[in-house]
Order: sequence, then C-alpha cells, then structure tokens
Amino acid sequence: MQALFGQLLIGLINGAFYAMLSLGLAVIFGLLNIINFTHGAQYMMGAFAAWFLLTKAGVGYWWALLLAPIAVGALGVLIERTMLSKLYKLDHLYGLLLTFGLALIIQGLFRNEFGSSGLPYQIPDLLTGGVNLGFMFLPKYRAWVIIASLIVCLSTWYVIERTKLGSYLRAATENPALVQAFGINVPRMITLTFGFGVGLAALAGVMAAPIYQVNPLMGADIIIVVFAVVVIGGMGSILGAVAAGFLVGVLASLFAVFDPALENLVAFVLMALVLLVRPAGLFGSREAA
Repeated sequence: MQALFGQLLIGLINGAFYAMLSLGLAVIFGLLNIINFTHGAQYMMGAFAAWFLLTKAGVGYWWALLLAPIAVGALGVLIERTMLSKLYKLDHLYGLLLTFGLALIIQGLFRNEFGSSGLPYQIPDLLTGGVNLGFMFLPKYRAWVIIASLIVCLSTWYVIERTKLGSYLRAATENPALVQAFGINVPRMITLTFGFGVGLAALAGVMAAPIYQVNPLMGADIIIVVFAVVVIGGMGSILGAVAAGFLVGVLASLFAVFDPALENLVAFVLMALVLLVRPAGLFGSREAA
C-alpha cells in the first residue's frame, strides 16, 4: 500500500505539470488557433531563468516564480509580434513548422552551452522536509506543487470562462472585426494572450526545477505527452486540459506499479481510445475537432 500511495503521489506531481503545460497550450490554441511547438522549450527556459536568477543574481525561488514567467512570457510576446503575426492569414501548417523550428533552435543553443547533464536547483527552505501521514511520507514541496498547480489552473479557467475579460477573448477569436469596432485592441489582446500561455509554461518550469533539475532537454521529454493530453482533453478546452493532465499523470504512475514500461504508453493508448470514441476529446467541441 505504501508503494501504491507513493506512485499515486508521483502521478499527481506529474499530472500537475501536464495540467499546467497543457493549459498553456489550450489557451494559445483555443483562443489563437496556434499550435505552439515551442511550449516545451519555453518550459525549459522557465527553469533556466530561475537557475540564472539564483546563481547570477542571488534571487531565490519565490521571486523566480514571478520574474521567470514574466521574462519568458515577454520573449513569447516578441516571437508572436515579429514572427507568428505574419502567418495568421496562412495555413496553420506554417505556424506549426515555425514553432517546431524555433523549439529545435532554442534547445540546441542551450544544449550546446550547458550540455545534457542536469543543473541542481535547491528546494526553498520553507518547503524542505515533509509530513508523516501514517500511511506515507509526504514531502512538503511535492504537496506545494500539486496545490499551486490546481490554484493556477482553476483560476485561469475561471478568468477565461466566467469573467468579462474572458468573454472579450473568446469573442475576439470568433469575430475580431466586431470586437475591434467596440474599441478593443484585438492585436494587443492576442499578443498578451500568447505571452500569458508562454508564461504558464515558464511557471511550470520554475516549479519543476527543484524536482527534475534544470536540463536543456527537459522540455523535449515532456512536450509529446502534453500534446497527447491536450488531444485527450479536447483541443482548446481549458477544463479538459486540466482534467486530462491529472488523469494521465495518475494512470501512468499506477500502471507503472505493474510494469514500468507501461508508464510511457498510457497517454498514447488513452489518446487513441478517446479519439475512437469521441474525436473531439473528452471536453472538446466538434468545431475544435
């Protein structure tokens, strides 16, 4: 039972990162119709930004949670304004190829500079140690990651689905000319939305740094699973991205109890089954599909 609870905890931790990353992808695709293949590289850049802040500027973890997403999100804004904005009227394949190429370039630059070995990042003093629950030992930092990711994911869902700002964003994707006629700067809204989605990836990277270490390939290892999670939840579905992220994380870890080789297959087998039964995904719409 202790091993089972331990695997469940690992599944919730992995699910927390899957949920945050797929949430950023869902925001960008659902509101902007952009398939952002640089998302894994931006997740990695968030971890490296936290490492640079700590080692070069002496800025600790808590400030890195704020500063790293802003810095990486600003870079995302620059990419959107200088590159992606030129491709909106073209086929989606051009944006996909551009972001895929950028991901390879970014990962190659970091790998050339820092190699493939991980760089350690210390857990903040406030979250060291753990709590003995009787049936298992719960590390404080792992619990913080799960709770914080849930807060971020649910807050993002609420803003987009239940507030006036979210209604403006959704309307701007369906009829930008009409929304602009009301005096709303639609291009600026699109740019900031893309930057926000990138910032979510960077925030996940900062939170992952103390657990997985800082590695140039950390984004490449996780992004393929995250794309499967987005498809399972439904392309563009905010709630679907969050629910599918935790579902895949927990199921993969539980199957690993019986056979570790199954852990890497669960997301893709589940994606195939969902597409056969419901091509739009668990929470997706037919239009998105």
